[in-house]
Amino acid sequence: MNLRLASSPAMRLTDAATRVAARLGEGGAEVGTLTDDELLGLLADTTDARKALELIVAGASAEVARRSSRELGYEGLAQRKGLRTSTALVQQITGLGRADVTRAVDAGKELVPALEPVVEVDGACDAPVPVVEEWLGELRGALSSGSLTQAQFQAIRAGLGEPPVVRYPELTPDFLPQAWARSVRMLLEEASFLSVEDLRHQARVARDRLDPVGVTLRFEERFTARSFRTWTDQDGQRHAHILFDDEAGAWVDSLLQAALRPRRGPRFVGADAADKTRAAEADERTNEQLQYDTIVAVLRTGANADPQQAFGDRQPGVRIVVEASAVAGGDRRGEMEVTGVGHVEDGGHALPGGVIEARLCDSGAIPVMWGPDGRPLDVGRELRLFTRKQRIAIAARDGGCRWPSCGAPISQCEYHHIDHWWEDHGRTDVDDGIALCRNCHLRLHNQRWRITRTRDPISDADTYWLHPPADSVTGEVGTPVELRSKSPRRFEAA
Repeated sequence: MNLRLASSPAMRLTDAATRVAARLGEGGAEVGTLTDDELLGLLADTTDARKALELIVAGASAEVARRSSRELGYEGLAQRKGLRTSTALVQQITGLGRADVTRAVDAGKELVPALEPVVEVDGACDAPVPVVEEWLGELRGALSSGSLTQAQFQAIRAGLGEPPVVRYPELTPDFLPQAWARSVRMLLEEASFLSVEDLRHQARVARDRLDPVGVTLRFEERFTARSFRTWTDQDGQRHAHILFDDEAGAWVDSLLQAALRPRRGPRFVGADAADKTRAAEADERTNEQLQYDTIVAVLRTGANADPQQAFGDRQPGVRIVVEASAVAGGDRRGEMEVTGVGHVEDGGHALPGGVIEARLCDSGAIPVMWGPDGRPLDVGRELRLFTRKQRIAIAARDGGCRWPSCGAPISQCEYHHIDHWWEDHGRTDVDDGIALCRNCHLRLHNQRWRITRTRDPISDADTYWLHPPADSVTGEVGTPVELRSKSPRRFEAA
């Protein structure tokens, strides 16, 4: 294995350890005595040290795996140490779980570039040249520099996968790799405020935007794998295990989101809002119990059930966002052909064209205009609340709560006037509305955060900024943070 652990991880480890020691002092101060800033600084420094250690462990684990390969037989390192596999050897030394060792070995192997075969010309051999595509090089570089943890690296790597060039012979060979590189750069920027789970999900969303043919293939694989199994344990408790296909999974998610909406948001509105809020707060069931009762209620009442019996005043449904350019046809019989893919509004999961065609026949569509000419959705000062069509447009644009570190889906979001309706005499226009979940919306108002919008005069594109409140002690105002869209539309091949 031609992997050299350069001095940079060791230097970063040494620097981070020095900073940690300086923060704790010679006596090893208790973390409970640190100020807020010192505590967060200590956590950041220890994270830098852990990233450097992870990189060293990854390289060493991958080298142990190489020296313990099956081809070496009893001469392999693990066998000579009395263990069957390299994983067992690394586990014994590090105390890590099997999954953690596997992740470390995979990360270590990723740092070893593939080599071009050596070609002999006139009796001379050139040195092999490392071959790494741009998108993969940027991703590996982020791991080796400490910008990403192993978990973040694997989330992007596994979620995004490889550019499926073979499926698109009509494209130039570098078209998809370049699109992959753009998506990697975008995901690297978002990694600092997304959880590992959300980062993996967004990587899959990017893959589905760039590989629409693969959406159908993956949908069919998961549809074939669908299953439902029940069993009884030794105490008589009944259990179930379900594998959903994509469409059914989206429907169940929508159903459960509707049941949990009184707790998660958006908040109730209207004359009876207070009574509904009190009723929701009086419900002592856990979220898991509420979801169970909802599923059982649906099974019991069947297809002809009154939606209010299980869901109150909001019937669940799956809304799919599909671009008009992907829909062709539409003759007198209403037949349409969907040539692209759509995305579930809640979460951005991709669905193939065949599923969307069926939904168009069954449910119809609501057109939403985009671009500078799409202003008829604005209602100015005529209405305080955003209309249904405006909410759909904002949902398609924002893709979920816009707060940087929040992963709440659009079904949990409320719609905030960036210029407050009463205080700033704001307008109920799509450009001046932004999706925030209940918690983030309340935080913004209660702690006096602000959101502003700037418009690029050339591209006519809007950028939204989150302004933190002034520090209660120093009075200093923090740096504004860009509020990025969570919509799948941000990942574009061209």
